Amino acid sequence: MHNSLPPLSALRAFEATARLGSVTAAAEELSVTHGAVSRQLRSLDDHFGVALFTKAGRGIVLTPHGEKLQSGLSDAFAQLRNSCAALKRDVEEAPFTLACPGSLLARWLIPRLDRLHRDLPDLKLKVVVSDTEQPGQQTDASATLVFSEPPWPAEVEVVELIPEQICAVASPQLAAQCDPANPATLFDNTLLYTASRPQAWPHWANAQGLEQAQLEGALSKGQGFEHLYYLMEAAVAGLGVAIAPTLLVEDDLRSGRLVAPWGSIETPARLCLWLPSQTDLLTHPHRSEPLAEWLKGELGR
Repeated sequence: MHNSLPPLSALRAFEATARLGSVTAAAEELSVTHGAVSRQLRSLDDHFGVALFTKAGRGIVLTPHGEKLQSGLSDAFAQLRNSCAALKRDVEEAPFTLACPGSLLARWLIPRLDRLHRDLPDLKLKVVVSDTEQPGQQTDASATLVFSEPPWPAEVEVVELIPEQICAVASPQLAAQCDPANPATLFDNTLLYTASRPQAWPHWANAQGLEQAQLEGALSKGQGFEHLYYLMEAAVAGLGVAIAPTLLVEDDLRSGRLVAPWGSIETPARLCLWLPSQTDLLTHPHRSEPLAEWLKGELGR
């Protein structure tokens, strides 16, 4: 007799047949063919070296060996079903935690949160501010919404939502002094930036054909801010020209609080949804995919 356990599929076929008293009924419950169940039952007979069922008229009944196996399996499978149901229930009731940088949260996501909760009520979304500049590294989050540049780590799944666009913005009064046809007039002003995105101004200046040395000189006299919120308020106050993701200043541009004299340019970065591990039930595709689709739809508005 073998010391190892027989295949779980064979035990499932036996348990269903013994409980329902019919190979046909077991096959229907397991969504397999009659022949598949019969083969699984024969494999168990071979594994144990004894017959577990015997014919009785047109049906089958358990042998004493089969009854002994059923007595243990019935409780085991009942406990297994209960454990699986409890885990599924816990996962479905647990919130899906979305980490998001404070600037992206405040300037884009919060105005849409009511609609998100209304459209995806089963997600039970919980939004937290990212506690790190490295996307996907906040291990207690189910996903992270962030602007980031490839290449990305192989061990995480990254759902690309839209390319990042950035623009140079200023107050209406300051923008009136800039020549839209001559981006070099930018250097007549103080440059404002966030410390977390040092590559933003170089990307923009390169796309405009400006000299990097001239940009570096202007940046050395510029003003850095820890958060984009403060950067935007400084721009609105007329303290200089700021660089920012267009997505996060769209409302300011529409309202006229800020002006983008030279339009927007696309960067190598993408707005992405980072999923730390699809092996985690809390980030399973049935939870993350509806959020990714909702974000794509909202960004396409």
